[in-house]
Amino acid sequence: MTASIDQLLKVLREVIAPVIRADGGEVYVVAVEPNHLSLHLAGRYAGCPGAPLVVRGVIEPAVRSVAPTARLDVSCGIKVPEGASLVS
Repeated sequence: MTASIDQLLKVLREVIAPVIRADGGEVYVVAVEPNHLSLHLAGRYAGCPGAPLVVRGVIEPAVRSVAPTARLDVSCGIKVPEGASLVS
């Protein structure tokens, strides 16, 4: 099943971003395509050893709920990739 870009962005705005912000982090969309989402975590997540737990426990399940076969790439760090958009 291929997810639509709208479905991926909706789960990002309504589920993932609020959780990340509540913990002092920022989430950026690096790329979004049907069945592929690339994100970057910054703020408190830049260099945070707990970031992989958030990816596995929050981000992956939320994305899988709308796109079970989607490829998900998540990077973390102070330097935000060029062209990435902050999710507000």
